[in-house]
Amino acid sequence: MDIRELRYFAAVYRERNLTAAAKRCFISQPSISAAITHLEAELGTTLFIRHKKGMAPTESAEQFHSVARRIIDEADAARNLFRKPTTQCALTLGLMRTLDQARTIALLKPLTAKPDLALRLVGANEKADARIVSKTIVGAGEHFIPLWTERYVAALPPAHPLTLKDKLRTSDFAGVPMIDRCHCEQQEFFRRAAPPRKPVAIAESEEWAMALVAAGVGVAIVPEGVARGNPDVVVRAIEIDVTRQVGLAYPSARPPSDALKEFIASLPQQQAKVRPAALKAKRA
Repeated sequence: MDIRELRYFAAVYRERNLTAAAKRCFISQPSISAAITHLEAELGTTLFIRHKKGMAPTESAEQFHSVARRIIDEADAARNLFRKPTTQCALTLGLMRTLDQARTIALLKPLTAKPDLALRLVGANEKADARIVSKTIVGAGEHFIPLWTERYVAALPPAHPLTLKDKLRTSDFAGVPMIDRCHCEQQEFFRRAAPPRKPVAIAESEEWAMALVAAGVGVAIVPEGVARGNPDVVVRAIEIDVTRQVGLAYPSARPPSDALKEFIASLPQQQAKVRPAALKAKRA
């Protein structure tokens, strides 16, 4: 067992998919598959169940993951222990307040791993080299590289009667206690499309909105990524087909810094089709 196998295991555990894990580790799929097979043989247990849609971790994998993660983190800490400070380049990113945690972590973690990069995070409306925001608030003087698209859903208290329905109509929210969000870029749309609302609270953050829903205070309309993975709320699709596109916006009036260029180059491979168009627009 070596540290590379542990890193490959952690990637498969996170992605639940060999192809995605191989891309994350910058190796071929057969190589990562062979590493998992070798690790299973060495541990004497099955770590993943292979199926058509990907890799399902077993109970053994759940137990082993915390151990593997600790070893990986300690190895990285040891590698950084005697690393001498280098000349740092700076990158300031503005973050929209309604970003979901999982996707934000996936975007920022590669940046925090760079010892020569001084990363600074500010609000979406503050001065920054680039912003991670919804396309609806991108300025006329900015290029935009799409990162993901997500729909809006209803987040409900677990015992709420509306959880009995698979999909909710706008009429279902008539008279229902609602939790508004201060920073919802689609709030005005929902106010126009829905029947008379009954707001009972205004949440200043996504975490607070989910906490109020979990406590049974009311229902919130949120981007799917905000509610995803929250075990204390129930998510239901809504009849209003509204989505938002989130991406990286950066000024078109000046060339991006070297640090920003590296960040753009590190964005998920599915955005490769978008980047050349953005760069062409910049040259124009």
